[in-house]
Amino acid sequence: MKLQQFDYQLPPELIAQTPAEPRDASRLMVVRRQTGEISHHVFSDVLDFFDSGDILIANDSRVIPARLFGRKSTGGKVEILLLKPLDDLRWEALVGGKRLTPGTPVTIDPSPQSPISLTIEADLGEARRLIKFNRPIESELDAVGHVPLPPYIQTPLADSERYQTVFNRIDGSAAAPTAGLHFTPDLLLALRDKGVLLDYVTLHIGLDTFKPVTAEQIERHAIHREVARLSADTARRINQVKLAGGRLIAVGTTSVRTLETAALRSTGLTGSLQEASRFDTNLCPWQPVVAVEEETDLYIYPGYTFRAVDVMLTNFHLPKSTLLMLVSAFAGLDLIRQAYETAIAERYRFYSFGDAMLIL
Repeated sequence: MKLQQFDYQLPPELIAQTPAEPRDASRLMVVRRQTGEISHHVFSDVLDFFDSGDILIANDSRVIPARLFGRKSTGGKVEILLLKPLDDLRWEALVGGKRLTPGTPVTIDPSPQSPISLTIEADLGEARRLIKFNRPIESELDAVGHVPLPPYIQTPLADSERYQTVFNRIDGSAAAPTAGLHFTPDLLLALRDKGVLLDYVTLHIGLDTFKPVTAEQIERHAIHREVARLSADTARRINQVKLAGGRLIAVGTTSVRTLETAALRSTGLTGSLQEASRFDTNLCPWQPVVAVEEETDLYIYPGYTFRAVDVMLTNFHLPKSTLLMLVSAFAGLDLIRQAYETAIAERYRFYSFGDAMLIL
């Protein structure tokens, strides 16, 4: 497929700069795949579209203060964005600054009593570097780090917890699983009272999530790899719900990738999922899921056969992004294009702090 099929023009003023207040006051577009009907609601109305016996799966990853500022020995400024830990001292990171070559030392906190520093160990291409700290840094990130908002958000965030979901539990993401930002504690209680089960997967998000695809043929794009975790207990609950006729509702594209990875693994597939998952329709209408903890390379674009997810809750995504390709695979490219055109005409808010879409 051509990359241009996933492009669209968004007026800059529709890029949400601040979150809705309260969280569930954001707008909700409901898209029905079978009929193509599009309707408009407030997010708190989402309860009306869930049934007793459904199971809602959200990503419980928490955004870490992954942005660090430092200086080289020459005084030059350096910005570090931590992507993922490789061991106690080494991280893969994005770096900003001049001449950040292997061997370059960077001071993060010059405190004479307990300085924090790092060394650039390897150039991983473009702005990526392998860095090594002088001591384990994770426990100190709250003191020296900053929450990394996406580059299209220019307005400072008064409360950093507004870039966290209410069900965040496990540190590790460089970006929020934004479809979950709309939920409030009261809404989760109301879901429980209605008989909707709530459970979690964990996928720590790197900023490659926001990186536009550049390959003219999207099939040639190399997907970002992220560690996906789904426990055996959660897998058992999902399978029980599906066997009883309930629906599996995924909150966000990260939950979708984790659940579909778990469904593919249940078929006995080993190794890379990138090619093994393509266009295989010789499976039952739904596939059981199994526990997984792996660095998934599952790349979902139109033509993919969904094995697990029945309903998807998501935000409005950047043009030419793998996230837009995933939702187009789920709902159909033409319907998603129509939904996005409608959202722009109706002045929906886009991207991380923007409004939501429920695809039934």
